[in-house]
Amino acid sequence: MFDLLYSPNAWISLLTLMVLEIVLGIDNIIFLSLAANKLDAPRRPTARRIGLSLALVMRIIFLSSIAWIISLSDPVITVLGLDLSWKDIVFFAGGLFLLTKSTREIHGMVEGEEHERKGKGATMLSVIVQIALFDIVFSIDSVVTAVGMAEHLSIMIAAVVLAMLVMMVASGAVADFVERHPTVKMLALSFLLLIGMSLIADAAHFHIPRGYLYFAVAFSALVEFLNQRAASSRRKRLAKNRQR
Repeated sequence: MFDLLYSPNAWISLLTLMVLEIVLGIDNIIFLSLAANKLDAPRRPTARRIGLSLALVMRIIFLSSIAWIISLSDPVITVLGLDLSWKDIVFFAGGLFLLTKSTREIHGMVEGEEHERKGKGATMLSVIVQIALFDIVFSIDSVVTAVGMAEHLSIMIAAVVLAMLVMMVASGAVADFVERHPTVKMLALSFLLLIGMSLIADAAHFHIPRGYLYFAVAFSALVEFLNQRAASSRRKRLAKNRQR
C-alpha cells in the first residue's frame, strides 16, 4: 500500500477518480439541497451532514464488497423478454422515485403551493429516509464507476472520501443558492427529471451516456447564469435612473 504513495500513476488515478466522483456527485448535492430545504433553516445543515455521511458510509461499504456489487449485474428475472438484474431493479425504482419526487416539486412551484407546504409534514426522519434511498441508488452507480477507473481499493476509498469532503463543504452554498433563486431550483428539478429518466433507461438496458446529460445541464446553467447577470444589470440601471 505504501508503494502507491510513490507511484505517479496512483496519484493520477486518485485525482482523476476524485474529480469524476465530484462531477457524478452533483446530482447528490442537488437532491440533498432540495430535500434538506424542506426543513426549517436551523435543521438544514444537520440534514445535509447526515445525508452526505450516509452516502460516504454506503460507498465505502459497497467498495469493500466489490464482488457482491459485480454480482448485482447478473440477471435474476425476465420481464417481457428483458433480463433484469438487481442493479436494474434498483435503478428502475430509483428513477421512478426521482420522477415522482421532481414532478411533485415542480407542480408545487407552478401552482404556488410550495410556500404553503414548506415546514408542514417535513420531519428530519422523512428527509433522511429520502436521502438514504437516493444514496443507495447513486452509491451503486458511483462504485461501479470507481471499480472501472482504479485498480486498488485504497485509491477508490481515498477518492470517494476526498470527493465527499469537497461536497460537504459545497453543499451549504449550493443549497442556499438554489433556495434564493426559484429559476435555479426549477432547473435543478428538471436535471433530476433527466437523471430519473436515464436511470429507467439504464434499467431497460438502453444506456444514455451521462456526458450528454451533464452537457445539457451545463448549457442550461450557463443560459441561466447569463439571465441572472442580465436581470442584475437591469436592476442596477433602474436604480440609477431612480436616483436621477
